[in-house]
Amino acid sequence: MHIQVRLFAVCRDRAGSDHLDLDLPGDTTTVAALSAAVAEAVPTLAPLMKVVRVAVNQSFARPEDTIAPGDEVALIPPVSGGNGGLFEIREGPVGSADVEAAVRHAGAGAVVTFLGTVRDHTREHAVEALEYEAYTEMAEKYLRLVGSEVLERWPGTRIAIIHGTGHMAPGAPSVAIAVSSPHRADAFEGCRHAIERLKQDVPIWKRELRTDGSVWVGVGS
Repeated sequence: MHIQVRLFAVCRDRAGSDHLDLDLPGDTTTVAALSAAVAEAVPTLAPLMKVVRVAVNQSFARPEDTIAPGDEVALIPPVSGGNGGLFEIREGPVGSADVEAAVRHAGAGAVVTFLGTVRDHTREHAVEALEYEAYTEMAEKYLRLVGSEVLERWPGTRIAIIHGTGHMAPGAPSVAIAVSSPHRADAFEGCRHAIERLKQDVPIWKRELRTDGSVWVGVGS
């Protein structure tokens, strides 16, 4: 069985390509077998396979899950971390106007906006810029899932999220989240939940371009 595996961020760098073609025995395979085959085919990826997750058809898969011909498969390295709404990945810096407009309505007594910006340092390292990369189709799917979580936990809210990709200088806004609600407490809590969940599971990566080198955040190389 032939499988093409999409590679992103540090996986792409170490493999020297944005995809990997594998020919595996049998008509189907498992995620665990695929992971082992990747490590054998590209030794530079082997150390990462302990922390990389496999996505099949834009959903995270378990080691025992089956992969069939035609499935869309991707390696997802550690990330940097409905009812009215906007969930988009865009090239370049983002702003708050679009997300706020998407959630404003006459019944909202509060709109809370989070704007994440690029800072010029990480601990003792000076940062000249960040480069953001996303698995766009899957990232937008998971942004919508984050939005659904907020709507379920805080009924009456509306949420919108936009994340930028590409090269961004210090001070540039990279992510914008807006949550509206009849009452301010739900808007604050929903917005905080959204950014924390985004940093956990949404396949967006950032590389810090430092004065002393570059590093993929979450992987360290």
